[in-house]
Amino acid sequence: MLEIWICDARGEAPKTTLFQLVLAANEVATVGLALQKAGIANGPDDPVLSRKGSFGVFGKRKDWDSPIYAGDRLELYSPLLIDPKTVRRKKANQNQDAKFQAAAARRKARRL
Repeated sequence: MLEIWICDARGEAPKTTLFQLVLAANEVATVGLALQKAGIANGPDDPVLSRKGSFGVFGKRKDWDSPIYAGDRLELYSPLLIDPKTVRRKKANQNQDAKFQAAAARRKARRL
């Protein structure tokens, strides 16, 4: 038997619960087994967790077959609402526009 923490951050507020993973004699403790025994997923192709990177351990994304140990925190992640690449690209473009505007203002001030 392993005691692990399950942190479900898919809802509005993350909920952390202590879960006791009971293993049979020939079972190996994996992330997927913990998700199945906790009643969160039915298998690796479950639509609830089919999105890549929807779960991890201590903030690190893990595969279905990754081992899990006593005291680990298994985390369930919500889908991203905004693509981080898009946000960075937009911010970089805004900074570039600000540089061009500042350079144009300096040129204009020199002419006067």
